[in-house]
Amino acid sequence: MPHPETWLKVLPGGLFCEPGGFWIDPTRPVDRAVVTHAHSDHARPGHRAVLATPETLALMRARMGDAFGTAQPLAWHEPVTMNGVTVWLSPAGHVLGSAQVAMEYQGSRAVVSGDYKRVADPTCAGFEPVACDVFVTEATFALPVFVHPRPEAEIRRLLDSVALFPDRTHVVGCYSLGKCQRLIALLRQAGWDGPIWLHGALISMCEVYRACGIELGDLRPATAAAKASLVGAIVLAPPGSIADRWARRLEDPVVALASGWMRVRQRAKSRGVELPLVISDHADWNELNATLDEVGAPEVWVTHGREEALIHAAGQRGIRGRALRLVGYGDEDEGVAEEASA
Repeated sequence: MPHPETWLKVLPGGLFCEPGGFWIDPTRPVDRAVVTHAHSDHARPGHRAVLATPETLALMRARMGDAFGTAQPLAWHEPVTMNGVTVWLSPAGHVLGSAQVAMEYQGSRAVVSGDYKRVADPTCAGFEPVACDVFVTEATFALPVFVHPRPEAEIRRLLDSVALFPDRTHVVGCYSLGKCQRLIALLRQAGWDGPIWLHGALISMCEVYRACGIELGDLRPATAAAKASLVGAIVLAPPGSIADRWARRLEDPVVALASGWMRVRQRAKSRGVELPLVISDHADWNELNATLDEVGAPEVWVTHGREEALIHAAGQRGIRGRALRLVGYGDEDEGVAEEASA
């Protein structure tokens, strides 16, 4: 039985399944790509053929139009064989349609998890552990200091602030794909049934979510709203817009930002955030380690993030670790890609 490192190669363009002839989340155009999810650092234009979940393909079309070739939708757990490699997708719990890519070749199995989180999210299918020989994991928040609070508690902090400052507008920075829709759903679950106002850059992704059956309630464009109508309102906007001229048109705004990085006070302060909300779409330190134990892989490959700490912790439990140091993958929690496209 060949070890996965003999057939799953780490190349400058990303992870390449050599016998299958396909790439996973390649950073440059390729003939055949398997895409874990539709964030712009994982789903790029120019591929001749893309295999992904139907939701990811719909989101990719909304983001980039016809900038990729043949689309092959694959339902959860539906196997497809490519040149002797059996491939299937399992939920990653990151955003709508986000998937783990499971591959079996000549008796060995590797799972590329993409980005993932382990807490329940009403806007996407929850993460499912897949037993494997090699597990490829992200490490965005792979330090012991990063233990995320319950998202419901952070939403309550937001609603408490709205109640405390009824004459101000609360503007919350959030990434357009995933974080925005999750915040809306969490607000609805917490009892906020009034309108939620959106910066124009967030509207198209919400429309795709609705088309995929995710109910978001009363959403309205903030740009066309009268200033007085936004008093006491909640406005969602790209992270790059919450402290610029766009936000200054709001009524004495309370500036909030929803991100796992809001655990770091200096980051909140440097961005002028008055109300930091620690809501992340990535697994925290405890969830990363629990996931490694659940999948039971004797070897873990760690991608973008804080590889060393996670590899050390895994090694103490007898799990071999390897830092892939892949380049070209950002952190959408920072809103970098959002700011570039807004």
